[in-house]
Amino acid sequence: MWEIAFSLANGLAMIMWASLILLPRWPALLAATLYLGVGLLCMAYAVGLVGILWGVLDPVGGGPSANFSSIEGVRAIFASDGGVTVGWIHYLAFDLFVGVWIARDADAKGFTRWVQAPILLATFMAGPIGLFLWLLIREKRAREQGRWE
Repeated sequence: MWEIAFSLANGLAMIMWASLILLPRWPALLAATLYLGVGLLCMAYAVGLVGILWGVLDPVGGGPSANFSSIEGVRAIFASDGGVTVGWIHYLAFDLFVGVWIARDADAKGFTRWVQAPILLATFMAGPIGLFLWLLIREKRAREQGRWE
Protein backbone atom coordinates (compact mmCIF):
# COMPACT_ATOMS: atom_id res chain seq x y z
CA MET A 1 0.00 0.00 0.00
CA TRP A 2 2.72 2.50 0.94
CA GLU A 3 4.76 1.78 -2.18
CA ILE A 4 1.70 2.63 -4.29
CA ALA A 5 1.04 5.83 -2.33
CA PHE A 6 4.71 6.80 -2.65
CA SER A 7 4.70 6.18 -6.43
CA LEU A 8 1.42 8.04 -6.99
CA ALA A 9 2.60 11.06 -4.99
CA ASN A 10 5.92 11.13 -6.88
CA GLY A 11 4.14 10.82 -10.22
CA LEU A 12 1.73 13.63 -9.41
CA ALA A 13 4.56 15.88 -8.24
CA MET A 14 6.64 15.15 -11.36
CA ILE A 15 3.72 16.01 -13.66
CA MET A 16 3.03 19.24 -11.78
CA TRP A 17 6.70 20.29 -11.75
CA ALA A 18 7.09 19.51 -15.46
CA SER A 19 4.04 21.62 -16.27
CA LEU A 20 5.24 24.45 -14.05
CA ILE A 21 8.68 24.54 -15.67
CA LEU A 22 7.89 23.67 -19.29
CA LEU A 23 4.36 24.79 -20.16
CA PRO A 24 2.89 28.27 -20.59
CA ARG A 25 1.61 29.80 -17.36
CA TRP A 26 -2.08 29.74 -18.13
CA PRO A 27 -4.21 30.66 -15.12
CA ALA A 28 -6.00 27.29 -15.32
CA LEU A 29 -2.68 25.44 -15.31
CA LEU A 30 -1.41 27.36 -12.28
CA ALA A 31 -4.72 26.71 -10.52
CA ALA A 32 -4.47 22.99 -11.34
CA THR A 33 -0.90 22.87 -10.06
CA LEU A 34 -1.92 24.59 -6.84
CA TYR A 35 -5.26 22.93 -6.11
CA LEU A 36 -4.84 19.51 -7.72
CA GLY A 37 -1.12 19.11 -7.20
CA VAL A 38 -0.47 20.78 -3.87
CA GLY A 39 -4.02 20.19 -2.63
CA LEU A 40 -4.02 16.44 -3.27
CA LEU A 41 -0.57 16.08 -1.76
CA CYS A 42 -1.69 17.98 1.34
CA MET A 43 -4.78 15.79 1.65
CA ALA A 44 -2.72 12.61 1.28
CA TYR A 45 -0.30 13.91 3.90
CA ALA A 46 -3.07 14.76 6.37
CA VAL A 47 -4.81 11.41 6.01
CA GLY A 48 -1.53 9.51 6.23
CA LEU A 49 -0.20 11.41 9.22
CA VAL A 50 -3.41 11.14 11.23
CA GLY A 51 -3.67 7.45 10.34
CA ILE A 52 -0.09 6.81 11.46
CA LEU A 53 -0.34 8.82 14.67
CA TRP A 54 -3.58 7.03 15.58
CA GLY A 55 -2.00 3.68 14.70
CA VAL A 56 -4.70 2.88 12.14
CA LEU A 57 -2.72 2.92 8.89
CA ASP A 58 0.72 1.90 10.04
CA PRO A 59 0.99 0.84 13.67
CA VAL A 60 4.77 0.37 13.41
CA GLY A 61 5.24 4.09 12.77
CA GLY A 62 2.76 5.30 15.35
CA GLY A 63 2.06 4.59 18.95
CA PRO A 64 2.71 6.53 22.12
CA SER A 65 6.38 7.17 21.33
CA ALA A 66 5.52 8.96 18.06
CA ASN A 67 5.56 12.73 18.55
CA PHE A 68 7.13 15.92 17.25
CA SER A 69 8.71 17.05 20.51
CA SER A 70 11.84 14.91 20.45
CA ILE A 71 14.17 13.35 17.93
CA GLU A 72 13.17 9.92 19.22
CA GLY A 73 9.50 10.77 18.69
CA VAL A 74 10.11 11.90 15.12
CA ARG A 75 12.25 8.81 14.51
CA ALA A 76 9.29 6.70 15.70
CA ILE A 77 7.05 8.34 13.10
CA PHE A 78 9.56 7.62 10.33
CA ALA A 79 10.32 4.09 11.53
CA SER A 80 8.10 2.51 8.89
CA ASP A 81 7.28 2.70 5.19
CA GLY A 82 4.17 4.67 6.08
CA GLY A 83 6.10 7.24 8.06
CA VAL A 84 8.69 7.66 5.32
CA THR A 85 5.98 7.97 2.67
CA VAL A 86 4.04 10.57 4.64
CA GLY A 87 7.24 12.50 5.34
CA TRP A 88 8.14 12.43 1.66
CA ILE A 89 4.66 13.65 0.68
CA HIS A 90 5.18 16.54 3.11
CA TYR A 91 8.34 17.54 1.22
CA LEU A 92 6.62 17.16 -2.15
CA ALA A 93 3.65 19.34 -1.13
CA PHE A 94 5.69 22.15 0.38
CA ASP A 95 8.31 22.23 -2.37
CA LEU A 96 5.59 22.34 -5.05
CA PHE A 97 3.78 25.13 -3.20
CA VAL A 98 7.03 27.10 -3.03
CA GLY A 99 7.60 26.42 -6.73
CA VAL A 100 4.18 27.84 -7.62
CA TRP A 101 4.89 30.92 -5.52
CA ILE A 102 8.30 31.40 -7.16
CA ALA A 103 6.80 31.04 -10.66
CA ARG A 104 4.01 33.53 -9.96
CA ASP A 105 6.38 35.97 -8.27
CA ALA A 106 8.95 35.69 -11.06
CA ASP A 107 6.29 36.27 -13.72
CA ALA A 108 4.99 39.32 -11.85
CA LYS A 109 8.50 40.75 -11.60
CA GLY A 110 9.25 40.16 -15.28
CA PHE A 111 11.90 37.43 -14.99
CA THR A 112 12.29 35.30 -18.10
CA ARG A 113 11.58 31.59 -18.06
CA TRP A 114 15.30 31.00 -18.71
CA VAL A 115 16.08 32.59 -15.34
CA GLN A 116 13.19 30.80 -13.64
CA ALA A 117 13.88 27.27 -14.89
CA PRO A 118 17.12 26.61 -12.96
CA ILE A 119 15.64 28.11 -9.80
CA LEU A 120 12.54 25.96 -10.12
CA LEU A 121 14.70 22.89 -10.77
CA ALA A 122 16.76 23.69 -7.67
CA THR A 123 13.54 24.03 -5.67
CA PHE A 124 12.28 20.71 -7.04
CA MET A 125 15.52 18.90 -6.23
CA ALA A 126 16.56 20.64 -2.99
CA GLY A 127 13.64 22.80 -1.79
CA PRO A 128 15.21 25.36 0.53
CA ILE A 129 18.23 25.89 -1.74
CA GLY A 130 15.97 26.89 -4.64
CA LEU A 131 13.94 29.16 -2.38
CA PHE A 132 17.12 30.78 -1.03
CA LEU A 133 18.39 31.38 -4.57
CA TRP A 134 15.09 32.96 -5.55
CA LEU A 135 15.08 35.23 -2.51
CA LEU A 136 18.58 36.43 -3.41
CA ILE A 137 17.78 36.96 -7.10
CA ARG A 138 14.41 38.66 -6.65
CA GLU A 139 15.57 41.21 -4.08
CA LYS A 140 17.04 43.78 -6.49
CA ARG A 141 14.06 43.67 -8.85
CA ALA A 142 11.61 43.88 -5.96
CA ARG A 143 13.38 46.99 -4.65
CA GLU A 144 13.42 48.56 -8.13
CA GLN A 145 9.68 47.97 -8.44
CA GLY A 146 9.10 49.34 -4.96
CA ARG A 147 7.43 46.20 -3.61
CA TRP A 148 8.72 43.47 -1.37
CA GLU A 149 5.69 41.16 -1.17
